[in-house]
Amino acid sequence: MYKKLVVLFLLFTNCALAQTRDEWVLKENNDGVKIYTRDVEDSKIKAIKVECQFDATLSQLVAALMDVRNSEEWLYHTASNYIVKQVSPAELYYYSLVEMPWPVSNRDFIAHLMVSQDAVTKVVTIDAPCIADMVPVKSKVVRIANSRGKWVLSPLSDSRVKVVYTLHADPGGSIPAWLTNLFVTQGPRQSFKKLKVHLQKPVYKNIKLSYIVN
Repeated sequence: MYKKLVVLFLLFTNCALAQTRDEWVLKENNDGVKIYTRDVEDSKIKAIKVECQFDATLSQLVAALMDVRNSEEWLYHTASNYIVKQVSPAELYYYSLVEMPWPVSNRDFIAHLMVSQDAVTKVVTIDAPCIADMVPVKSKVVRIANSRGKWVLSPLSDSRVKVVYTLHADPGGSIPAWLTNLFVTQGPRQSFKKLKVHLQKPVYKNIKLSYIVN
């Protein structure tokens, strides 16, 4: 009987620890943008989740997110972007160079964007994992090879969308994990603030995408 109680206690403890590790913790809630972090198993870097709502159609938001050439206007500390390969209107690979404050080395990555939409709910998902070796590594620039992001866009009405963005990325190099985690909310805060303004540009206002049902 005693052994059974010990086993049950250990199982309960392990489940409780796993649940705590998987929980999102709210770090910021400003101007309608909620930013969460959580621990990730076997990683010193926290994952982030951003939740907000935009006054836009699904096509407007997808068009802005897939408009890689102009995304440096709103993406935090992004120096330059360019498309490496356009597979289809709903799929592409792009290169991005991220500026880091001295004395930390700049980072770069190649992201693979893939758009899909649920035919019933109309929810749009944009998967954005990183590809390590599609572009040669540059001197004095650290390649981010381990990163996975995802956008989930849920229509609330014809002109309002709920956004849930999640990301877990290892910046590589010699950046201490505690420093990365300390500023993990700053990038999303600035990016989403600028994206809200960016969406109002005339180029996106009446846009219709053939692969998106609004």
